[in-house]
Amino acid sequence: MFTEILILIVSLIFLVWSADKFVYGAAALAKNLGIAPMIIGLTIVAMGSSAPEMVVAATAALQGAPDTAIGNAIGSNITNIALVLGITAIFKPLLVSSSTLKREIPLLLIVTLIASVMLFNLQFSFVEGLTLLIGFIAFITVLIIISLRQSKEERAKDPMLSDAVSEIPEDVSTSAAILWLLIGMTLLPLSANFLVDSATVIAKDFGVSDLVIGLTIIAIGTSLPELAASIVSIIKKEDDLALGNIIGSNIFNILAVLAIPGLLAPGAVDPQVASRDVPYMMGLTLLLFVLCFSLRGRFSIRRIEGGILLAAFVFYQYLIFSQMA
Repeated sequence: MFTEILILIVSLIFLVWSADKFVYGAAALAKNLGIAPMIIGLTIVAMGSSAPEMVVAATAALQGAPDTAIGNAIGSNITNIALVLGITAIFKPLLVSSSTLKREIPLLLIVTLIASVMLFNLQFSFVEGLTLLIGFIAFITVLIIISLRQSKEERAKDPMLSDAVSEIPEDVSTSAAILWLLIGMTLLPLSANFLVDSATVIAKDFGVSDLVIGLTIIAIGTSLPELAASIVSIIKKEDDLALGNIIGSNIFNILAVLAIPGLLAPGAVDPQVASRDVPYMMGLTLLLFVLCFSLRGRFSIRRIEGGILLAAFVFYQYLIFSQMA
């Protein structure tokens, strides 16, 4: 058991590290090939935080554990809102001004509702997975089109767009970019494979389901980059980025990560997904919407609200493990 836990921890570390190097190499190579920085920022860089979830979902689905993949997507969204955003807001209240975020939060609510409806019948089909993937492609396309139509001054004033561009590596040779890209492409699936294998063994030893492992250990582990990015953002007094990391990651989790088990391993869904996990994810997403868009038109999340979110995360963990008893 100790060996499996050690493998899980080490593979999780390599998963996050290799995802970062994959994005670094891909973004640098795209820049060297002459692709517009804004397009790179809104696609490759923006998808970076969800890369671990995507690879884990694909690995789990191919290994016949779609509930782990579904649990990872749902659990990551719950963790991002309740744990990551809760801790971030407790450290510092968030005041948001980005016009991009003000569009994306209602969109997150809509796509979460769509995914919830898909999973309520306890069947996740190939068509539903394909629908989410098409939605993901459409989302990225529309985001790029809207950004291209903005003036340079408007893009410069939007902290989300300016940060996406600033994250692109500078002065990286093509050979170095290809090397980091290959390293990421090699270690990402390898570490994900070890992660899923060790998590499955641990789940069987403790008598828990693949779904629970995906909702807890894997979801929390793959959400650590969002927590780190959010803490760094508030230290730099970049509140929009702290919230933007979470909102963007959650949209990608629904449209891209959740699509993967539908495409690769369609079929029955664990009943607890519909009775417990999907309603909790939907409720937290709705709560986030209400917190950000109050009746007074304020767009902020205060410390007391961060405390409420963190308490919601603790209660959710209690709910999961109490139902196992």
